[in-house]
Amino acid sequence: MIAESAITSRRKNIKTILKQLESDGIIGISVDCVIFGFDENELKVLLIKSDLKRFEDKWSLLGDLINNHEDLDHAAYRILKERTGLDDVYLEQVKTFGEVGRHPAARVVTVTYCSLINIQHHQLKILDNELHWHRVTTLNEMAFDHKKILDICYEWLQKRIQEHPLGFSLLPKKFSLRELQNLYEAILDVKLDRRNFRKKFFSMDVLEDTGEMETDVPHRPGKLYRFNYEKYQKKERKTWFGIDF
Repeated sequence: MIAESAITSRRKNIKTILKQLESDGIIGISVDCVIFGFDENELKVLLIKSDLKRFEDKWSLLGDLINNHEDLDHAAYRILKERTGLDDVYLEQVKTFGEVGRHPAARVVTVTYCSLINIQHHQLKILDNELHWHRVTTLNEMAFDHKKILDICYEWLQKRIQEHPLGFSLLPKKFSLRELQNLYEAILDVKLDRRNFRKKFFSMDVLEDTGEMETDVPHRPGKLYRFNYEKYQKKERKTWFGIDF
């Protein structure tokens, strides 16, 4: 577990480094981690309170400057672990942001990494009370240019989930079609027609009926299915899922 004092010390050190970069006219490189989480049928993002006076009470992404002898991927995983304590999350590089003036302290180019996790399966392991999950659709103004970064990464995620079945990793091994539809509606931020949604997934022939039913649910129990990864891997699909229905 990472102590809060260590996090505070690191933040103070970053401020010193940024001042040095500005005085020397050197461009800094940072990594920002956009961690999307699915929980209670909602898509959320993990944010931390900015410690800069200019952005007081505003939320920011999880980021840090990279070290001199550190490659980008290693920096992303290091930053995620230092900020959250998580070390079992897959990160994917999405986009680089280098607009002049995006950071008030110095010229900083940032490389963004994204991940999508089930919040219940990844408990935060740090003692920083300024780290919280926020609903993606309720966020407005953020620190730096992080709202722009978040919006672009959200578009990337929506496109990604239509090209690959990554959403199934957020569901139980056995799930109902109601749970599956709730997942896609939360991430795509659309209301999908129930009949067409189910028809489309059945036509893909990747859902396997377990022969079991839901239990202890406040609605009519539905059948439970599992995703057949072997069948999916044998299929040649340029687009995994679309909202054209």
